[in-house]
Amino acid sequence: MIDAVAIDSSSTGKKDPSAPTGARRTRPRRVRMTGAERREQLLDIGRALFAERGFEGTSVEEIAAKAGVSKPVVYEHFGGKEGLYAVVVDREMRQLLDMVTGALTAGHPRELLEQAAFALLDYIESYTDGFRILVRDSPVAQSTGTFASLISDIATQVEDILGLEFKARGFDPKLAPLYAQALVGMVALTGQWWLDVRKPKKAEVAAHLVNLAWHGLDGLEPKPRLVGHRKS
Repeated sequence: MIDAVAIDSSSTGKKDPSAPTGARRTRPRRVRMTGAERREQLLDIGRALFAERGFEGTSVEEIAAKAGVSKPVVYEHFGGKEGLYAVVVDREMRQLLDMVTGALTAGHPRELLEQAAFALLDYIESYTDGFRILVRDSPVAQSTGTFASLISDIATQVEDILGLEFKARGFDPKLAPLYAQALVGMVALTGQWWLDVRKPKKAEVAAHLVNLAWHGLDGLEPKPRLVGHRKS
């Protein structure tokens, strides 16, 4: 599908009266854009606007205007703002999940924690707009779920590693999912905070996260007890 037509002045056959004999006036050519290229353009524009203004603050009119097309072109590609937003969110969720799961290559559990922390912070640093979109509350139901479900998917990757460590140390491996959620949630929430402050530096943030997580795990009690008055 092609939704932008290229204009070539040579095809008109008309000469510029003010130009020297034998010369023709040249006109700027509009770039021919395929349907796939137009779709990517709309996704890029929508992604930037959703990150800056949120779903509600972004309109189809503005997306179309920035792309230099009419509103029907946006509807033709995505069925509306909701469809475009859904594709943007799905892409960002897959990008973050791929970065985190792809980073978990080390054999030592502490280094795995470092890799997971760095992967999330790398994503925030390199895909800031995408992360802003993911952590916003959206009225649009996604087939792939929400940011919370994405964090749960990442925690599942950590869960198997923790389960093996728990079993080796004599702890109940059935509790590994709980600890995996806690660890990944800690990194994710810290990442949301670091998104705006950007201090301290990324490596230092990762080091402190791992420091808290690792030494917490190192002193883990097989059967933790409550010290307050409340018992249930």
